[in-house]
Amino acid sequence: MPLVCLKDFKAHARDRLSKSSWDFIEGVADEGITRDENIAAFKKIRLRPRYLRDVSEVDTRTTIQGEEISAPICISPTAFHGMFWPDGEVSTARAAQEAGICYITSTFASCTLEDIVASAPKGLRWFQLYVQSDWQLNKQLIQRVESLGFKALVITVDAPIVGKRREDIRNQLDLMKSLQLKNLRPPTERNSVPYIQSPPISTSFCWDNLSWIQSITQLPIILKGILTKEDAELAVEHNVRGIIVSNHGGRQLDEVPASIDALTEVATAVKGKIEVYLDGGVRTGTDVLKALALGAKCIFLGRPILWGLAYKGEDGIEEVLKILKNEFHTSMTLIGCRSVAEINRDLIQFSRL
Repeated sequence: MPLVCLKDFKAHARDRLSKSSWDFIEGVADEGITRDENIAAFKKIRLRPRYLRDVSEVDTRTTIQGEEISAPICISPTAFHGMFWPDGEVSTARAAQEAGICYITSTFASCTLEDIVASAPKGLRWFQLYVQSDWQLNKQLIQRVESLGFKALVITVDAPIVGKRREDIRNQLDLMKSLQLKNLRPPTERNSVPYIQSPPISTSFCWDNLSWIQSITQLPIILKGILTKEDAELAVEHNVRGIIVSNHGGRQLDEVPASIDALTEVATAVKGKIEVYLDGGVRTGTDVLKALALGAKCIFLGRPILWGLAYKGEDGIEEVLKILKNEFHTSMTLIGCRSVAEINRDLIQFSRL
């Protein structure tokens, strides 16, 4: 039976993974209210199609930070892809390159950055940084990714500590002992040090530290995890180049707003001065269209990418992306938009249900 939507990949991935690996993908903070709301909130938005328009040619291409992508559908940073497929992030990078989209590589990738770049040398790559308590390590890592051709630095701001993920605790999952954090060690130590005991993420990182990071790199800085207008305005004041509206897939602080619900507040606050993106809860092409209508330049996809990876590696991710891109193209055609630029808020309304 063919897989026809993203949800189809979820069941296949679950069958192929151990319980602890599956629970890690689906893991949520506390009661999982935010994870569920991420999906449910999209379904409260209705579309207002415009007909009798020439839609014989529909173009899904757009740009992010000046780089063209085939559709406003890209890959979020997620950790430890080696848990789900032997080639891990190497397969993910290849799939992104084939699809003509951006892949944000995680600090906690299970493959080296050099191997990821070598596997997909023409791909558009951004790097996600968990700011470490060791500032020399931060500097080395940032300069390394810049030299490797990554095009932006995505700083995750919503994880000074790890949220309480009940299933990981029940499974006694200790990723630091079972997987090597290859990119947090100098090249000379990658084979000699078996693992890092715990992720040394900085709990003191704050707005004042952004200027130091900006002083050591030419990469545009994107902040991932912003949910309020106050922080969005501060991001503009601190000269960042973009915001990813995100609640970490409901994995950090539970009972915060769904990403799509927070999007309007953030997009309104920045007043078009910087690009705004979204991750969390996207499962269909109409979800992509709704996010763009509410002010997102692009969406980033998390769990469904891992479902595709666990199902069939690089080919599985390519199938996930192809389905979502085709759905988005269909939604654009049926709502009357010939280009991404024509998608606007007039095309949606909020349900009274």
